Amino acid sequence: MKLKYLSVSLLLSFLCASMALVSCSNDDVVIDPTTKGDLRIEFDNVVGDRDLALNTGNYQNAAGEAFTVTTLNYYVSNIKLLQADGSSYTIPKDSSYFLIRESNSESQTVTLKNIPAGEYTGVQFIIGVDSLKSVSDISQRTGILDIGSGPTNDEAMYWDWNPGYIFLKLEGISPVATSANSKFYYHIGGFGGRTAKTINNLRTVKVDFGGKKASVTKDLSPEVHLLADVLKVFSGSTQLSIKANTGVMFTDFSQNIANNYVNMFTLDHIHAD
Repeated sequence: MKLKYLSVSLLLSFLCASMALVSCSNDDVVIDPTTKGDLRIEFDNVVGDRDLALNTGNYQNAAGEAFTVTTLNYYVSNIKLLQADGSSYTIPKDSSYFLIRESNSESQTVTLKNIPAGEYTGVQFIIGVDSLKSVSDISQRTGILDIGSGPTNDEAMYWDWNPGYIFLKLEGISPVATSANSKFYYHIGGFGGRTAKTINNLRTVKVDFGGKKASVTKDLSPEVHLLADVLKVFSGSTQLSIKANTGVMFTDFSQNIANNYVNMFTLDHIHAD
């Protein structure tokens, strides 16, 4: 028995000694600031304490109204990783636009590459597409920003009639909706206007990790798991009633919805590969 314990002890000592950048303690990662690594962020869409299920889930908002979600899409951009000392790392702009779609599980995890090694304690990002990118030449808006060959019509995220991106699209069915087909929709956009001041629904989200750290090294690629709670779209500074507001797009009321959904993101957990 003593020999067995001794062998385990020697094995642990060997493993600790062979790790160049990570110490034996999970809470004590040695960072080499001259190196870089990757970091992933998973956007897990939920409704309260339940996972979001399109077309089948039956939910209830703060106004007591039943609803089912058929579409949920939103843009995440201008990502910045925060450190405890107040410093930060901003993801290069051209690599910092993502479209999260509940109908596409792959879109819900974004990978940030070549991140300076460090212990990150929070993340900041914009919901929407910033004004500079929104008015840039069409040749600079490719991929998920391409207005000519994006998702299907049901998931299109650009207004042709009022040129600009839809920052968040939430659609569903509710028995209290005043439309003939019981459908409701919230298409929220508006970056402040091209030549004159208009509605600005760009919102900046900041999620503190609450003492937890996402440690990036050349060997560790942490994944930050965020929850995005659809119920927060209906509650906050304004209680959103489906019956009173069955469809909202480019109106003053859209600003109330943007003020609500800016608070829909919270940290669930962090883990590393």
